[in-house]
Amino acid sequence: MTIKLPSYTSGTSNKPLLGMTIGDKFDEIAATFPDNDALIVRHQGLRYTYSQLKEVVDQAARAFLAIGVKRGDRIAMWAPNCAEWTITQFATAKVGAILVNINPAYRLHELEYALNQSEARFIVTADTFKSSNYTQMLFELAPELKASAEGKLKSMKLPSLEGVINLSDENFSGMWSWANFTAMAENTSAEQVQDVQNQLQFDDAINIQYTSGTTGFPKGAALTHHNILNNGYFVGESMNLTENDRMVIPVPLYHCFGMVMGNLGCMTHGSTMIYPDEAFDPKTVLETVTEEKATALYGVPTMFISELDHPEFESFDLSTLRTGIMAGSICPAEVMKAVNTKMNMKEVQIAYGMTETSPVSTQTAANDPFDKQVTTVGRTQPHLETKLIDPATGNIVGRGEIGELCTRGYSVMLKYWNNQDATQKAIDAGGWMHTEDLATMDEEGYIQIVGRIKDMVIRGGENVYPKEIEEFLYTHPDISDIQVTGVPDKKYGEELIAWIKLHPSADTDTVTEDQLRAFCKGKITHFKIPRYFKFVDEFPMTVTGKIQKFKMREISIAELGLDDI
Repeated sequence: MTIKLPSYTSGTSNKPLLGMTIGDKFDEIAATFPDNDALIVRHQGLRYTYSQLKEVVDQAARAFLAIGVKRGDRIAMWAPNCAEWTITQFATAKVGAILVNINPAYRLHELEYALNQSEARFIVTADTFKSSNYTQMLFELAPELKASAEGKLKSMKLPSLEGVINLSDENFSGMWSWANFTAMAENTSAEQVQDVQNQLQFDDAINIQYTSGTTGFPKGAALTHHNILNNGYFVGESMNLTENDRMVIPVPLYHCFGMVMGNLGCMTHGSTMIYPDEAFDPKTVLETVTEEKATALYGVPTMFISELDHPEFESFDLSTLRTGIMAGSICPAEVMKAVNTKMNMKEVQIAYGMTETSPVSTQTAANDPFDKQVTTVGRTQPHLETKLIDPATGNIVGRGEIGELCTRGYSVMLKYWNNQDATQKAIDAGGWMHTEDLATMDEEGYIQIVGRIKDMVIRGGENVYPKEIEEFLYTHPDISDIQVTGVPDKKYGEELIAWIKLHPSADTDTVTEDQLRAFCKGKITHFKIPRYFKFVDEFPMTVTGKIQKFKMREISIAELGLDDI
């Protein structure tokens, strides 16, 4: 009798965890690679070596102490990608303040919630971004600013907030400009910063990131120095980063992908952080890779698809690219193959995780077999554990069986900030973080994500996993991107709808619902062929590029007139 292996693995490494704070590691790297390019911000025309970046980071740290910031205070950051974002990230880490990442897309209601839920004392804010006027929104939430001295705010709606630092060159009532704020550094000595830095512990919370929940209010994942410094480091180790690598980071800094995998991944290796623009633009990314001779590029699948589909794609020299990461949502195999070949990213890796796990739990390796690179999310990261369980019983399932993916180890968040109930639901008594993602594990420990527990469609008693159908339809030559979800059905309980995004070159007269059904017939089981098709230019998604299937479902139900089922 053959006993099936359990779906459990632990990641091994001959490199120990970093037992230090972010500020101490930053200082160590700045001393080791002082003349290396540290940060290049193309849209601001700014370039810093590590010694220059340390100078402005230390200046901001002294300024934070000068305005009264203490260890454990929360400082919110509400801005698109810019140099000040990163300077604030490292400066707050040096003084032990907890950086609260505010989504640049947030509006009044969401901003008010995040500031009050985190009890932020100060906020660093952009003036405007896209259609958002941040300054105006803050004046609307806290009209008391107009009659307030800088740092002396007493607001009815934002009772914890004491001060606003505005990144605009303009001086607004009750707010410091960035220049006026940093000028206050002269009131604090470098020794005072060092004294505070010496007291910090790597298990201190240093970051709160709000997860983009599909229902209810977002939850604030409280992450420590140890969580995110090590995660950035081991992501970079998997990519074989060195001080010679130059990484283009078009993903938002407010999310783990940008500030941990990007900034901390680069910083821990002396590599260069490069921001093409304040928000994603495919042409700007391609120009930046070419002109900065980048060796690494990050992005979610939709970003890579936009770059590959750009009409001027062939005119850019991407020969310096070596590696990068595609993450944030499930990566289509066909897109991965195109990135490997057309973008010269032969060592590109897939990373999987969630904000609550700092974020990466599993990752492919540069030397993994090609089929593993395009069909799995790799194996368990060093110093972490993975298990797959039956959601109904909590028992570990056998290899090859579908189960909920759970992660344990240094990367699991401290807690949800001020939310004990949600923390206890997410992290069990054994210290396992429950992801609500469904996966399988093969004999070698490679993990394949098959969908979300909530995304699984039950049609006529059959469990249908949208990812399987998506992967098949990606092989259609005219399909650029596809997302499949379920909608209610009187006969079968649920039916499938496929949202289809066609390549720009596709003939829309020939690619029809009937043609797609014929393409599926005989190749996938009949009950997996979508009943409905919807042709779209874009999918509803978060700022970080995650597809919002619940919104797809809501739109589909309304358009198909299925509200009464």
